[in-house]
Amino acid sequence: MKKFPIGIQDFRELRNGGFHYIDKTESIYKLSQLGKYYFLSRPRRFGKSLLLSTLKYFFQGKKELFEGLWVEQVGHNWEEYPVVHLSFSSMDYKGKGLLVALDHEVQHAAKNHQIELEATSMASRFRELIHRLGEGPRKLVLLIDEYDKPLIDYIDQYEQAETNRGILKNFFSVIKDSDPFLQFFLITGVSKFSKVSLFSDLNHLLDITLDERFGTMTGITQRELDAHFDEELEALAVKYDTGKEAMRDQVKAWYNGYFWGIEKVYNPFSLLSFLATSRFANFWWESGTPTFLMKLLRKDFQYDISAMRGGSATFESYTLDNLDWLPLLFQTGYLTIHHYKQKYRVYTLGYPNLEVKEAFLQHLLAAYRETGPSQSYTLFVQLVEALEAGDTKAFIEVVNVLFSTIPYQIFISNKEAFFHAILHLSFSGLGLLTQSEVSTAHGRVDTIVHTEERIYVMEFKLDESSETALAQIREKRYGSPYLSQEKEIVALGISFSSETKSVAEWQEMPYRELLAEG
Repeated sequence: MKKFPIGIQDFRELRNGGFHYIDKTESIYKLSQLGKYYFLSRPRRFGKSLLLSTLKYFFQGKKELFEGLWVEQVGHNWEEYPVVHLSFSSMDYKGKGLLVALDHEVQHAAKNHQIELEATSMASRFRELIHRLGEGPRKLVLLIDEYDKPLIDYIDQYEQAETNRGILKNFFSVIKDSDPFLQFFLITGVSKFSKVSLFSDLNHLLDITLDERFGTMTGITQRELDAHFDEELEALAVKYDTGKEAMRDQVKAWYNGYFWGIEKVYNPFSLLSFLATSRFANFWWESGTPTFLMKLLRKDFQYDISAMRGGSATFESYTLDNLDWLPLLFQTGYLTIHHYKQKYRVYTLGYPNLEVKEAFLQHLLAAYRETGPSQSYTLFVQLVEALEAGDTKAFIEVVNVLFSTIPYQIFISNKEAFFHAILHLSFSGLGLLTQSEVSTAHGRVDTIVHTEERIYVMEFKLDESSETALAQIREKRYGSPYLSQEKEIVALGISFSSETKSVAEWQEMPYRELLAEG
């Protein structure tokens, strides 16, 4: 039985504890040889902390921890360098304040190296630490993990975030003039915030976020899954009473899909959690909810983010007072790269997998409706059950519930946006094959939903009659592309009243009969 290293962030603990390790030392070795100053952005729970821990022991010359791994065979000399490893995720900046917490970490690092610091301020002590450790026979290796956490944690509290940004700017400015004392420097985070000295003063800092050489240094590739967990996949196929390849495809759809320039990778936290529990669930999402992002998207009435396009600026840094939800969604892992057109230098971004898409739609619908996300999930289930049973009346009742919690004055002031947002999010989150705003030869149909026995062709009207909606389905022949399928095709016209925030009337008819009427 494999021991899955879920939440294990210390490489020594992982190796000595007998946890299963997917060998990433080839990428780590190349990183140490090809450059000196690096920045790496990855979403939370993607192995950044374990990467830095591995680098720490690598530069400390702990050869015994790397026995049997790729790097042992390459002839590395295992020289011992002084290493300072600072992790913002372990700092008590919420309790002590960032300035005090940083100063505590610097002095703690000095104590570990038997150094008594003489400087009087936090930044000057940090400078003294770097210089004294780096002036010996071997220069200093500086590793900083999750530098932006004091900003991300207060991203919806501008004044505190701005205070922390100023402290970070002062802290990181020390590194600019420390080149003679540094052997290697890697800093990780989720986002790229400007005005913290990193991306302005440190112009020699190489951003390897989209560097193909290191695209799979964190995460788990399909080849690694197949090589390391073949027995687990076979056992899962038996449990779920399906074939091994079908099981493999299902796991891939749920947890694979992140792309940073070379091949897609699995979210390691989610994949390992799934393998440990044998249960499909939203493991990654449950470890952190992006409430601020939901509010930002609702503010701009953004709800269809399944195929967003952007240029290279999508991956650039931004300021706290000018937050852009698109790069934030990419950097935090809710979107990933689907396509890149070299000719126009345009990226297409979308959901990485079902785990993210399902949970994202639930939370965003909850933000629009001002309810809890668990209520969104319940409504998704009720919509599916009604459609699968062919119970249109029950379906309409759920549609009414979807709009019932929205404060009247908010809905009326933005009724068109709310109307389309609620419907799009609801149908996108069904878990059935659902197509919204489907293009046909004659126009766009609002929604197509495929169940096992039926195909629903739906047209929604705001403050217009349901008869008008059905007539449009007939005249535009929205259901005709599906006539060859051996399923019942149902035309459903729904009229929604902005005054009552509910369905005013609805009509359904077998699609073939509707065509015959015309």
